[in-house]
Amino acid sequence: MKVLKFGGTSVGSAQRIKDVACLVCNGEQKIVVLSAMAGTTNTLVEIADYLHRKNPDGANEVINRLENQYKRHIKELYVTEASQTKAWEMIKLHFDYIRSLAKGLFTLFEEKAILAQGELISTAMFYQYLLEQNQKAVMIPALDFMRTDKNAEPDPAYIKEKLLALLQQQEAEIYITQGFICRNAYGEVDNLQRGGSDYTASLIGAAISADEIQIWTDIDGMHNNDPRVVSHTAPVRQLHFEEAAELAYFGAKILHPTCIQPAKYANIPVRLLNTMSPTAQGTLISNETEKGKIKAVAAKDSITAIKIKSSRMLLAHGFLRKVFEIFESYRTSIDMVCTSEVGVSVSIDNHRHLNEIVNDLKKYGTVTVDNDMCIICVVGDLEWENVGFEARAVAAMKDVPVRMISYGGSNYNISFLVRECDKQRALQALSDVLFNEQL
Repeated sequence: MKVLKFGGTSVGSAQRIKDVACLVCNGEQKIVVLSAMAGTTNTLVEIADYLHRKNPDGANEVINRLENQYKRHIKELYVTEASQTKAWEMIKLHFDYIRSLAKGLFTLFEEKAILAQGELISTAMFYQYLLEQNQKAVMIPALDFMRTDKNAEPDPAYIKEKLLALLQQQEAEIYITQGFICRNAYGEVDNLQRGGSDYTASLIGAAISADEIQIWTDIDGMHNNDPRVVSHTAPVRQLHFEEAAELAYFGAKILHPTCIQPAKYANIPVRLLNTMSPTAQGTLISNETEKGKIKAVAAKDSITAIKIKSSRMLLAHGFLRKVFEIFESYRTSIDMVCTSEVGVSVSIDNHRHLNEIVNDLKKYGTVTVDNDMCIICVVGDLEWENVGFEARAVAAMKDVPVRMISYGGSNYNISFLVRECDKQRALQALSDVLFNEQL
């Protein structure tokens, strides 16, 4: 069995819902995970904001507007009047529930309940459409099996037990469920936060030992560079899970690193596909490595570099610990680290406590700060035994001033810290040397 997840843009209109139905109705058994229709979650956030501000009239005005949008979707989606009536009866229950929350005390718990309605509505519409098309479809509510523990992390054992029980209760070709939403350890409506619906698909895939997890979006898989910045980019057809995580962290439009962990540990391949171009090959992410191949380049903006220089560091133990404890105390993650005998340089992307961090670091040495920096990340099979790959990457950067280089912390990544104004030049140079010369 496969797990297919469709994002908000993939179900963003009546026609796109019909297109998704064509993709899933192929005779194979599968679980379909749906996000809320594009724009719905933002509108629900707006409703919640009005209610937090104790303005039910403003909230009801937005609710009415959203409700009218769905009435139009229903008329466009269903052929028969009976299906339209049935769909509206299902969806009206959700809008009545949202209105009921505007009448009492409104807290974070009610807000999460409101945000869950987008996925509940989209799956109800899709389910009713499949029934109209005489498809063997069953709804398996995510709130009946998707749960987090007291640390707000998914509870895999609970998810597997409850999900398998639900699947055994009813035999169907297509099982439909909601992405993003869940219950917490106390039974309250909550959400998965990081990764959202992609995380749901990955958790479901791991729970049922799926053959494959497919993530359908409006993006044509993964490219070896940013096509908005660099010319002559090409699709990447295969990635290792670690390569995908590196690219996601460094800004590529790909899966959130957290959300593919369940698939990685269960050794289930994840395929990125495009609903606007369903015949395209997409990108396959798995535990397989293509030996000796550089896959892609990505960039991460708004980076700050901090250098701490101190003669006291020479032969002194505990210096690095003191430096890192300062960043830890301000809950600020470090991206890159380079050290020498008399200093250490780090990069951060969270500037919230920059002034406090710098002031504390000055206790241990002279501090220099470089703002408006950018990390350029080269990803592929970069184990140190592979002679020459790091040299080619460095050679490509010969005309670009490089503030820091990080290599060896991962078998899949070499990173360069450059000024943001040099970003386009660096990306194009790396693309020309690492990819275009091979064409």
